[in-house]
Amino acid sequence: MTTTTFPRAAAITRSSAATAVLDVVVPVYNEERDLDTCVRRLHAHLTATFPYPFRITVADNASTDGTLAVAAGLARDLTGVEVLHLTEKGRGRALRAAWDASDAPVLAYMDVDLSTDLNALLPLVAPLLSGHSDVSIGTRLARGSRVVRGAKRQFISRSYNLLLRGTLQVGFSDAQCGFKAIRKDVAEQLLPLVEDTGWFFDTELLVLAQRAGLRIHEVPVDWVDDPDSRVDIVSTAVADLRGIARLGRGLLNGTLPLQALRSKFGRAPLVAAGVPAAMPSQLLRFAAVGVLSTAAYLLLFALLRPLAGAQAANFAALLVTAVGNTALNRRVTFAVRGAANAGRHQAQGLLLFALGLALTSGSLALLASAAPVHPHLVEVLVLVIANLTATVLRFVLMRVWVFRKA
Repeated sequence: MTTTTFPRAAAITRSSAATAVLDVVVPVYNEERDLDTCVRRLHAHLTATFPYPFRITVADNASTDGTLAVAAGLARDLTGVEVLHLTEKGRGRALRAAWDASDAPVLAYMDVDLSTDLNALLPLVAPLLSGHSDVSIGTRLARGSRVVRGAKRQFISRSYNLLLRGTLQVGFSDAQCGFKAIRKDVAEQLLPLVEDTGWFFDTELLVLAQRAGLRIHEVPVDWVDDPDSRVDIVSTAVADLRGIARLGRGLLNGTLPLQALRSKFGRAPLVAAGVPAAMPSQLLRFAAVGVLSTAAYLLLFALLRPLAGAQAANFAALLVTAVGNTALNRRVTFAVRGAANAGRHQAQGLLLFALGLALTSGSLALLASAAPVHPHLVEVLVLVIANLTATVLRFVLMRVWVFRKA
């Protein structure tokens, strides 16, 4: 890939590229018909309303019509307009190249059709200028947004964002709105982790930002859909699904190096006074693993009890589920990846198994001593109580001893 930069107009004003605070990138492909009108409208709006120096960068990604010539004319006519020409297609590729090359502390982009009301631009970038937020997005799906859009595109957009919530557990409401901004210092750290060069670029950037603990600010926007949009919905949807699968694998396998970014920019989770960070979410995951383990334990015990007696059935069921419980908690609850220390963790888990065995076997022995003849339901109830007690102790010991570095 090669890029070419066309200089802005020679006159230097408050919108000089050397002093730009905001760089608004407009990625284009074969937009010779609409480009001139849209960029002039954007330039006039920023000149009239934006209180800081700005730059508009037209990122032409391999247009085959007269788009590049129109963009070069705009750069000659308007102060603060530059052109970046790429020889390969891809909106994500164009944004990455323009943002990498920019020296502005706040980077933004918007689609060339200007579907978003430009009055939302200052609210979009203000939280980034103040340092309050790291990434800012326009949303068409939040309360307060006003949208003129066809039913088919509305359905596709909402379905896509629901899919993201279900698969990647995103917290933002609109991944695809072509109206976003990011701080330059954050982009420098985040962009090397983004693999997609097409339409999934936005989603990948936002998911990684969220997983790194960055603050994403949402601005409800007024949006009028462009009826002349040439986005291939089918091919874009297929590419998005592939991107979701790839990104999901990376997050699940722990191969994405987000911890350094979290340490540098991420915000610590809000927790109640006296509650260690990460404990609430760990408790929820541990409880889910515990429910699964208890159900497996009771099933095994019920199957083995008629064959081997209460004590032997308890030992076998507890041993099998203890190994599975340690493995699940290692991966799910405490997010420990890879094979390092897996043997030590299982050995420590077996010691916790011994503690659980002592509690449950002791409970059975006490029950047999106190009531030699007792209903089977009472025996199960005693085991449930003993297992719950062992579970609480197991969580505490796993957190402070087994997985204390997780």
